[in-house]
Amino acid sequence: TLLGLSLAARRPRLGRALAWVGVLVLLVLSVPVVSYALLASLETGEPLDPAEVRDAGAIVVIAGGLRRGALEYGGDTLNGLSLDRVRYGAWLARRTGLPVLVSGGIGGDGTKEGEVMERVMREEFGVTPRWVEAQSRNTRENALHSAALLREAGVRRIVLVTHGVDMRRAGDEFRAAGLEVIAAPTGLPGRPGDVWRDWVPGMGALVGSYYALYEHLANAMRGLGLN
Repeated sequence: TLLGLSLAARRPRLGRALAWVGVLVLLVLSVPVVSYALLASLETGEPLDPAEVRDAGAIVVIAGGLRRGALEYGGDTLNGLSLDRVRYGAWLARRTGLPVLVSGGIGGDGTKEGEVMERVMREEFGVTPRWVEAQSRNTRENALHSAALLREAGVRRIVLVTHGVDMRRAGDEFRAAGLEVIAAPTGLPGRPGDVWRDWVPGMGALVGSYYALYEHLANAMRGLGLN
């Protein structure tokens, strides 16, 4: 859209065309049924039944980011993605009795996601992780550093907790690191109902489309060996 507007004076037709394409793409991505279709294309199966962990040795929860400078908490805390994962990991831990590893590295200001995850899981959900991996910078390093810690404890089979939208990529990275993975996705997209609101653009749907497109791009780059 910005490119089109910048060209409007010199190339009016091209400029208007590009601007309208930008607006229409954003409009389409903001429609709930489109967002759901993009998210559903990344789903990797059904929710995990806690009774079917099949001899797993640990639950691994990977970070999704921090909320910086949260005034009501007196500093950094988990953002919505990480909180979803920590909550589900604690829920699974209480039902399976499996030990937990939390994995998340150093942010731009030095705050370690893994340490914040450990604190929140312990203080707010009553589950104390056995391992804290706090050096990784991306999903591949989540897998490599976590696998190293787990191998020392003799763990080869894990229950992996992340969002359903990125479970495929995360699972591939942890398997490449030498672990057997049981997928435990959270935040699975709900089915759209047959109501008029599912065709009305909204910011929530645009956020969902963003996450889906991000994962599709990341999967494509991984397939090309670029990440």
